[in-house]
Amino acid sequence: MTSQWWTDDDRLLEVLRDALTTARAVPAGFVETGKAAYAWRTIDAELAALTYDSEWDTAELALTRAENATLRTLTFSSDVLTIELELTPHEVLGQISPPQGGTVRLSTDAEDAGTAEIDDLGFFVVRPAPAHPFRLVLQLAAGVAVLTGWISP
Repeated sequence: MTSQWWTDDDRLLEVLRDALTTARAVPAGFVETGKAAYAWRTIDAELAALTYDSEWDTAELALTRAENATLRTLTFSSDVLTIELELTPHEVLGQISPPQGGTVRLSTDAEDAGTAEIDDLGFFVVRPAPAHPFRLVLQLAAGVAVLTGWISP
């Protein structure tokens, strides 16, 4: 008795080759739904508001300084913590208060720009500093997530 298992191998290989080489477009609606779902991933995060930016003092300090400082400081505050940032051309330094451990992720529109551990004293350093607007996503050891607004370097 002959089996059909061995008679259609060429057809099977042709179908598999076709499946691997044919570029199939993902429907636009599916892509938009995926992007919208991804945007909701931080909906439960506590939003930290910008309360201080050293660039706000630029006009007043321009009268006393010959050149702009390369260090920029920012302060974000939420109900659960305060985030102090220093932006240099090469790194982002941060301190959270009250101090606690966790992780911090710098996120841009397109990708993650860096991740770092927050030590038990609340200090973190992320290198290199992003060249594009970014935001911080902090995941604290206590289980609290905090999200900052967008920061333009």
